[in-house]
Amino acid sequence: MNGAEYLLFILMLSVFLGFELINKVPATLHTPLMSGANAISGITVVGAVALAGNGQEDLAQWLGAGAVALASINVVGGYMVTDRMLGFFKKKEG
Repeated sequence: MNGAEYLLFILMLSVFLGFELINKVPATLHTPLMSGANAISGITVVGAVALAGNGQEDLAQWLGAGAVALASINVVGGYMVTDRMLGFFKKKEG
């Protein structure tokens, strides 16, 4: 098994495991898990910025810029969903 096959196996395994785990999470835990996922996405943004600005080949810079864009969308969307979910628990005024 070479490196590419090994990485593809790890990717497929993580997708399957992630899907199974998310389906088993009760609804009351989704907001805390979303907050944790947002923190991980923030770390991804930092790594992508480091990749995009390291002065390597053009491909690495384009991949880094794409990673920054996608991770930023993930962070912003995650915080919007978390804010909306927390809004369900606020008391109604009036």
